[in-house]
Amino acid sequence: MDTTIICPRFEKAMSMLSQRWTGLVIYQLLTGPKRFCTLESSMGISGRVLSERLKDLETQGIVKREVYPETPVRIEYSLTDKGLALEPLMKEIEKWSQDWIEVEEKSESEQ
Repeated sequence: MDTTIICPRFEKAMSMLSQRWTGLVIYQLLTGPKRFCTLESSMGISGRVLSERLKDLETQGIVKREVYPETPVRIEYSLTDKGLALEPLMKEIEKWSQDWIEVEEKSESEQ
């Protein structure tokens, strides 16, 4: 096999996962279903962008949107089996980041 040619499936997966906020949305949903407002506040993402990412992930079959007919209506997002299959990858990235990535300390003026 010629390793200089990138597999189209791998290329598509990398393109999808490298989209801004996508990995963090998946990571947040690894712990279980979340409501939109919980995701939005936990990541500091704008509502418009979060909505786009969730729709993209739903289209890809990674996220499931569940509507509960209550008053008021409750909507939760969770990972499908396809999404849950990304858990080992996310855990490895988390481990790698702990070993290799330094977080810059915020100055007192930024806090």
